Amino acid sequence: MKHIPEERLRLTTTLTKKAFSSGRESSLHSALKKWYFLEGDKLEAKVDGFVIDLVRGDLLIEIQTANFSAIKPKLIRLLNEHKVRLVYPIPKIKWILHRSKIAGETFQKRKSPKKGRLSDLFDELLRIPTLFSKGNLSVEVLMIEMEEIWLDDGRGSWRRKGASIEDRRLIRVFEREIFENKTDFLRILPIDLADHFSNRNLAKSLGISVNQSRKIIYSLRKIGTIAHVDNERNQMLFART
Repeated sequence: MKHIPEERLRLTTTLTKKAFSSGRESSLHSALKKWYFLEGDKLEAKVDGFVIDLVRGDLLIEIQTANFSAIKPKLIRLLNEHKVRLVYPIPKIKWILHRSKIAGETFQKRKSPKKGRLSDLFDELLRIPTLFSKGNLSVEVLMIEMEEIWLDDGRGSWRRKGASIEDRRLIRVFEREIFENKTDFLRILPIDLADHFSNRNLAKSLGISVNQSRKIIYSLRKIGTIAHVDNERNQMLFART
């Protein structure tokens, strides 16, 4: 995984902050768009009737902070004629800020115990694995530190005790990992993983749940980088193709 120089986050351009925000997008999306921008890129450019976050030569760059299902129809259309890079941030470190709806002030800040990891990509990738068959799709994962603002308004999930997620803010980018072709996804599999492996083998090797392992194996099978080769004691065995 490629590490990012500290000064990269402080990238400055002649464009104003307003140019990076389309109004309803989150602060995280806007900040990532600014972080990713290079001189010569086109912002919010129209291509085949779609508004694209960034256009860099013949590469269309779309930043998707969640829900790959939402962008799937757009990708299906664009991938017929264009190369598309999907940029996805994973919070390696996340801070939760509680804000009072009445006072409008932050009354608590705490660090989330959950630490994001590269395998979290497959929570979303399992929604679009067949799109890699077109050969024009690549994915870039950014491991980030971020803040998530919870508004104490009583309208949110019971998991957040009724708080709504008001916004997400980027603090910094740690590392980036690019998957440009199908075989790049094999880097997800540990080097010491057996030639023939099960869901449980992969889960143990990566230190993740079996449920998360299933998401990875499902996605890799659909992408075409692994295949079902055998069964052993009611467990399916897979191998790299």
